[in-house]
Amino acid sequence: MASLRALECLVAVADCGSITRAARLLHSSQPAVSHQLAVLERETRTILVRREPRGVKLTPAGRAAVAEARRAVEAAAAAVRSARAVGEAAGGALRLACAQSLTVPLLAPVIRQWHRRYPEVAVTLRESMAVDELLGGVDSGEFDLVLMPASVPDRFTTAVVADEEVVLTAPNGHRLARLPTVRILDLEGAPLVHFAPENGLSEWLDRSLTSAGVRPDPVMATSVTTAAPQLAAAGLGVAVSPVSAVTAGFPGVVRSFSPRWFRQLVAVTAAAPDPLAARFTADLRTHGVRVPSDVRTRLAGGTALLK
Repeated sequence: MASLRALECLVAVADCGSITRAARLLHSSQPAVSHQLAVLERETRTILVRREPRGVKLTPAGRAAVAEARRAVEAAAAAVRSARAVGEAAGGALRLACAQSLTVPLLAPVIRQWHRRYPEVAVTLRESMAVDELLGGVDSGEFDLVLMPASVPDRFTTAVVADEEVVLTAPNGHRLARLPTVRILDLEGAPLVHFAPENGLSEWLDRSLTSAGVRPDPVMATSVTTAAPQLAAAGLGVAVSPVSAVTAGFPGVVRSFSPRWFRQLVAVTAAAPDPLAARFTADLRTHGVRVPSDVRTRLAGGTALLK
């Protein structure tokens, strides 16, 4: 198969009408250009260039070849430009996916920032509550980067982007609302607004409570993460959720656990992240999880929500 360099030489000779000038254009030597043309002529089994006293001219075969050669050279240059643009976050596409609860508090501010800073990068987002769907998309190459809570199987590459506090929400007047902080043990027998099985937080919460030896009394389950605190505030029970699920103007009580409880949020890739994914991950880490200011101030002790 003809090399790209040989095709470049053919195009340069056609444009310059001279092997000497073509060599100068390509920052090469005249013998090197002549050698590439000879290789190309052996490959095509025909004469492509005729030497004349005042330069060179393409044969009919040369004229036929140079049109396709020009397209190949331009395509190669475009490939290099595209790759460089992605590496510099100046172009390309970034396919994101995330756990549904992370869209607004974690991704939205950074995506908005990228729309302004890197307008040539096409950013797409898929949301899901199913861990298997998110990780399956990484395995299949459907997603470049997935944002989700740890833990993740070892076959993936992960990078921690934030430590998010887990909090208790309750209606005003609830016995736990009178405490400055709550212990996990305080949840024993408490009416609990749980998460539906299709929400990944359901398995996480069951595992965490079982590990602590606590058995609350689930009164209902919701598949929507942000609905759990609202249902708790409406008097159905208490809820345990990431603080990002507590919206501004929350009508109930928000309490930290003692000791404080955090979960890690990670960026997941199939292997070492490409430049776009690495830069986006770094921006996520810098920005952190967005939490409404009134929720911050209402947490017991006024301590910061993020490590």
